[in-house]
Amino acid sequence: MAEVSAKNPTLETVAAVAGVSKSTVSRVINNLPHVRQDIREAVERAIAQTGYVPNQAARSLVTRRTGAVALVVQEPDTTVFTDPYLSALIHAIADELDRTDVQLVVIMARSQREQARLDRFLRAGHVDGVLLTSTHGAGMLGGLTVPVVYGGRPLRVAEDTMWVDADNVGGARLAVEHLRERGRERIAMIAGPQDMAVSIDRQSGYRDALDPNSRPVIAYGDFSVRSGEQAMRQLLAWEPELDAVFVSSDLMALGALEALRANGRRVPEDVAVVGFDDVEQAGLADPPLTTVRQPIDEQGRRMVGMLLDAIAGNPGERAVTLPTSVIARQSS
Repeated sequence: MAEVSAKNPTLETVAAVAGVSKSTVSRVINNLPHVRQDIREAVERAIAQTGYVPNQAARSLVTRRTGAVALVVQEPDTTVFTDPYLSALIHAIADELDRTDVQLVVIMARSQREQARLDRFLRAGHVDGVLLTSTHGAGMLGGLTVPVVYGGRPLRVAEDTMWVDADNVGGARLAVEHLRERGRERIAMIAGPQDMAVSIDRQSGYRDALDPNSRPVIAYGDFSVRSGEQAMRQLLAWEPELDAVFVSSDLMALGALEALRANGRRVPEDVAVVGFDDVEQAGLADPPLTTVRQPIDEQGRRMVGMLLDAIAGNPGERAVTLPTSVIARQSS
């Protein structure tokens, strides 16, 4: 290898150091076939020695790849930064992509204006694929030429839809069965937004596990603490004798605990409470919150793996449902 120094190394610099042609360097950088292993290793050493950074724009012309994926969250900024489930999922996705050379672009889009801007951005070819979470309604992406993986099953599932979800029906069923095993008879529910499959699935599991002679009693929130508090107050007004409540998210369950405390109801002596997600705040609640654990880290990893496989043209599983389990604490 030649000794060549340059303040701003170029493709020519790498070629000179490695003792090969520019076209060979380009083939190695773009991971194209028909390059001998010893030549490939020489070029990689020259890149490390010179500190050369490939021009992504030029590289994209060859590979038709941008080296970036978008994580789209269909929630306002305030929700993204305060919801522990979303924060944990974003962290898991970022950690998994950190093992690769793929850049993550996080985009929050809820308003029509933001969605229109997002649509233009994605159709302009700025990313190789999309991760989409917290989907309301049928989602907002359609007709894209890049792969899309949903975090959570969307309401409408086409034949080629890819998604990774937790077993929300089964988890909710486990929560209600847990309460019934502890002798609770009047079990109410605080459900999430009805334009999200996750909310509908958890409500379905609740109904499935109730005693056949019991009447479902359901109030609704938006997965925030305040909405959980308001929904709990509604339930107490509708069903003063309730002795348990299954809450569709841990944040709403924290609000429910506040409402019960304000109304002089002891937890769990008077009313048992079970949440869903098992975020960090659940174990720190007063009393510590029994909840349904969903594997958020694994969901993030599986979403990334599914998307990268699709980008590479090697799609595997298109629909993954991860198991859930009850984590029993003092609130039940």
